[in-house]
Amino acid sequence: MLFEYAHQTLPFYGIVLLSLITGLTLILPFAIKIVNDKLELFFLIMGLAAVTISGCWSLELVLDAVKAPLTVGGLPVGIFQVVLVFGLLIHYFNQRLYPPITRIFEKLSPGVFYFLLVLLLGLFSSVLSVIVTAVILSEVLLVLPIRRDDKIKIAVFSCFSIGLGAGLTPIGEPLSTIMVYKLSGPPYNADFLFPLRHFGIYIVPGIIVLALAASILLGRRASHHHKEGESYSESVKGIVMRAFKVYIFISALILLGDGLKPLFELFLNLVPPMALYWINLLSAFLDNATLTAIEINPDLALSQIVSAIIALLISGGILIPGNIPNIVAAGRLRISTKEWAIIGVPLGLSLMVLYFIALLPIFI
Repeated sequence: MLFEYAHQTLPFYGIVLLSLITGLTLILPFAIKIVNDKLELFFLIMGLAAVTISGCWSLELVLDAVKAPLTVGGLPVGIFQVVLVFGLLIHYFNQRLYPPITRIFEKLSPGVFYFLLVLLLGLFSSVLSVIVTAVILSEVLLVLPIRRDDKIKIAVFSCFSIGLGAGLTPIGEPLSTIMVYKLSGPPYNADFLFPLRHFGIYIVPGIIVLALAASILLGRRASHHHKEGESYSESVKGIVMRAFKVYIFISALILLGDGLKPLFELFLNLVPPMALYWINLLSAFLDNATLTAIEINPDLALSQIVSAIIALLISGGILIPGNIPNIVAAGRLRISTKEWAIIGVPLGLSLMVLYFIALLPIFI
């Protein structure tokens, strides 16, 4: 039955090659240093290969890949411009911006500071967007007088929180925008507040739990390891190159997501909702907006929509390519794929298990 269905949608060799690309995308960034160092180029190559194998090249796809880093929700304010403009502003005004951050950190205990940072960024990401909140997070962490490994941990906790919080409104991130668009007709007639009404009861407690966990697990330990914060040293050329790398990364994820779409559709059409929850771990290395576009439709029950979206929001924090804030923070703080995964994988799987238990009543 599986191969019969596959033959109608995708040749057998296409299934094998796209599965191989999926495996390489998951494994090589951990196994080969140069791949991790040039992650955006690696994902671009994988994306080009996937689109070629699946035969889905089109002018519309090329334009999407070119425009995606430059726009959000149709507005000409994309991740590329935000990273570039904020980077330049901080370059020229860092001496005015950095000292207040350090003073606030020194007045508060580390635990309280981390709690507020993770909580507020998570809650406001739905209004400010994941891009802006990720840039703010990166600059705050850069100047904090704490050890590098603590910065990485706080970055990962915060990006999980930002990714979750962005799901509360259609302006937070593309995932929620696409969901509201696809459910805007009957029977759901989704509007601006649809995500908040149906997901807020799950998302807000998750953000609070992440903030408390960051405060308890890292606050006390960090208080004994103060050091001088990093001095600003980035050049204008470095800022432009960083923005360009982010641009390539986002474009590559668009190509990779569309290229692997036939493979996803093949398997997603054959799995029950409970299994779909765990299959959405794919969002750890793929754009969760692509998976949302594939999975969400008005024919699904609300319980199916809730479980699928929650899984996508959580999984996006597990690895760097999974979500926009991860890409921004990892690029600014120079966090490697392995460094991120050491924290992101156990934290993400723990959250997946906790949410699975919380969602069990709607699976039954």
